[in-house]
Amino acid sequence: MASAAPTSQSRRSLAAVTSWLRRTLRTVRAGFPLAAALRSVVALALPLLLGLWTGHTVPAVFAAIGALWGVGQDSSSPYRLRMQRLVAVGLASALGLLIGELALRSGDMAAVAGCLVATALVGGLISLRGPILSVAGMQLLLGTTVGSGIAVSGPWWQPPLALLSGTLLVTVLSTSPWLWRRHRIESDAVRAVYRAAARTLAAVGTPHAEAARRSMTLALNDAHDVMAPDLAKAARHQSVDPDTRRLLEALRLAVRLGGVVSAFVWEGRPLPHCVAGLPLAMAERLLPPGGTATEQRLVPTENGVPDCDLRSPALHALVELCGTADAEAGSDVVLSVPARPRPGRTVHLRYAVLLAACVLVAYVSALLLHGPRGYWLPMTVAFIYKPDFGPVLRRAVHRCVGTVVGVAATGAVALLTGNTPYALIGTVAVFGALMAVGVRHHYAVATTGLTGIVFVLVDLLGDHRPLYGTRILDTILAAAIVLVANFLVWPDSADSWAAAQTDAALLAVRRYRDLAPSATASQRQTLRRAAYRSLADARRAAAQAHAETVSPKRGLPDWEATIIAAEQVCDAVTAQALTGTGGSAGDHAPDSA
Repeated sequence: MASAAPTSQSRRSLAAVTSWLRRTLRTVRAGFPLAAALRSVVALALPLLLGLWTGHTVPAVFAAIGALWGVGQDSSSPYRLRMQRLVAVGLASALGLLIGELALRSGDMAAVAGCLVATALVGGLISLRGPILSVAGMQLLLGTTVGSGIAVSGPWWQPPLALLSGTLLVTVLSTSPWLWRRHRIESDAVRAVYRAAARTLAAVGTPHAEAARRSMTLALNDAHDVMAPDLAKAARHQSVDPDTRRLLEALRLAVRLGGVVSAFVWEGRPLPHCVAGLPLAMAERLLPPGGTATEQRLVPTENGVPDCDLRSPALHALVELCGTADAEAGSDVVLSVPARPRPGRTVHLRYAVLLAACVLVAYVSALLLHGPRGYWLPMTVAFIYKPDFGPVLRRAVHRCVGTVVGVAATGAVALLTGNTPYALIGTVAVFGALMAVGVRHHYAVATTGLTGIVFVLVDLLGDHRPLYGTRILDTILAAAIVLVANFLVWPDSADSWAAAQTDAALLAVRRYRDLAPSATASQRQTLRRAAYRSLADARRAAAQAHAETVSPKRGLPDWEATIIAAEQVCDAVTAQALTGTGGSAGDHAPDSA
């Protein structure tokens, strides 16, 4: 019996590790990004083909590197936001490449190390200040690592301009559909809110109602993010085109609909199909596929909703919302949601210093192992140590797995095709399409594509060294450097951020609970959206904190239970607001995480 306990403990540990690996390696469910894959093929292959035909190989390779980084940041966001993101990638990468190239041409390794540390500090300081700056900070460091690790001849200004041109090519390919489908992405995001509301109404009275309501909250958050530039213009009372105004009006009604649906969830009474289908009818009325609103009214009276409890305040509110949609179509749209809480200055500084230290250790390690031009180690550190992109441990595992698979795939392709120029360009195109898929589905898949592309590009620059084993060892070493910094030097980074996000969410919930009885309808909408958005952010931060450890029994607080209780308070306050009464249903809001 003495050996049974260790065996049982070993089995539990193995089960925990297996469960963590299953969570870590799961893919994101989404449709196949055919358009993004085709953009990647064109953006990567076109510069290389032009370089081959004209004899300007070096500028072509750097243009392909710029296209590679542009593909890595390409997304399905609105075209204006997509353009801002890709332009930031191009400018930051070109600036970093210029800095690294000038440092390398000085011949002073101390200057190279100083440039890497300085750009890591700058990149780290700005990385946690928003999505655009986060990408710009990482690309600034990536550009410096490549510029300081790849020696090229010719004018100093040529590689940065070539890299910028490759990124701009991706920008043009990615944003050109704006010419014929200008508001398609925004319209899809707002329409998704109505679909999520319909699914939530269908789930009311079942165990799935809370999960469905959370999905509707996420859809509303996404719609607000997508429409953020237009919301800002409307808040400043600037003129907008009719299509944009129609979208803003649909979003405003979607926010009101979200409150009504939350009240239905709190009431908990199952609803007939005619009620569950009303959000879809509203979407068809407000956002028809043809782009022109229809003229029929939705549900003008409660008699249009048979077999329902007409004493339900939520039903009264839903009928009123449907009946007044036409009358309010020309009203001013003013929606505002408070900005998300961000880490404080201490967190920014600590992350920047740790990132700079990791880059310096990686650079010194590369010098000791490979001599000058060891860019892979610091570049991998820059890719992995991005806590705002997801759990660091998961990114490290994905990076290592993707590198191993990419090295194996590159070796197999090299044996099958040889090193002929057109075969190499074809290989880049295939790996580029794979990377575009991985960007949207799985980081390890994206790393596999990136690894193969970098091998080919380095080979086109004339570096024919056998680097297969070296790349794997460098990636593992870079991951180890980052994990030591993240778990030994700053072990509570994810935990403290999850606790801070949860406290901020509870504060938003208490504000909504305390101010809703005396607030106007517009103010209640803003307070409610701020509370639900903060709760969604807290749930995301809590999930990341749990994902940073293999063992689920590390003694972390039960943030999920706190968040669920706070969501129920929000639902109760919303229902009370619809009845015009106060009450004590929301008086027991959780006060801390």
